[in-house]
Amino acid sequence: MQITNVELALRLILSLVLAGLIGLEREHTGRPAGFRTHILVGMGSTLIMIVSIYAFPRLGYSANDPGRIAAQVVSGIGFLGAGTIMREGANIRGLTTAASLWTVAGIGLTVGAGLYFAAIVTTVLVVATLVLLNKLEWSYLMSKNEMLTVIVQDTPGQLAKVFAILAKHDVNVHHVQLTTEDEGEARLEMEIELAPRTRRVQIIDELVDMPGVLRASYK
Repeated sequence: MQITNVELALRLILSLVLAGLIGLEREHTGRPAGFRTHILVGMGSTLIMIVSIYAFPRLGYSANDPGRIAAQVVSGIGFLGAGTIMREGANIRGLTTAASLWTVAGIGLTVGAGLYFAAIVTTVLVVATLVLLNKLEWSYLMSKNEMLTVIVQDTPGQLAKVFAILAKHDVNVHHVQLTTEDEGEARLEMEIELAPRTRRVQIIDELVDMPGVLRASYK
């Protein structure tokens, strides 16, 4: 069983493109494993699969099992995926990125095996899942936790006005930290839970428009 240098290069390039498409979405959302990481995982998996299929017969091993090395990639990628999972308070972040890395490894193996159509269809479905279903979750299905920072003038009743706006939008406040800064300013940092369909930008706009609020932003 032989593979030409041209076909080998094409498989690696296709793996770069497919893994890069998924990595772009992760990079755009600011995840720890982004564009370059996904490309390296995809191309590395493709190369390993090519070696597993084509290198051993060329070296004289007739009873090689291409699936043996591929299986090690599938299990080994878990260590890299675990590095993207972080705990922030009561929240766990990075599970989707870990899953995308695992899937990219599978796409790389698929390209290396020469199953181009399956790899392309999987990439399209993964990108659609990450982009479209994330919007669906945010809009209709799940509440979201955010870290909100508000800088206000340190005057009586100011904090009550901030919490009144949050209550207006059915925002649940879990943790609050108040720090007094120089020149009569106070920094209010809080972990909030936004209900489905909550307009994140509208909350910021209303806070900034309120007298006494200097700045407001999500982390």
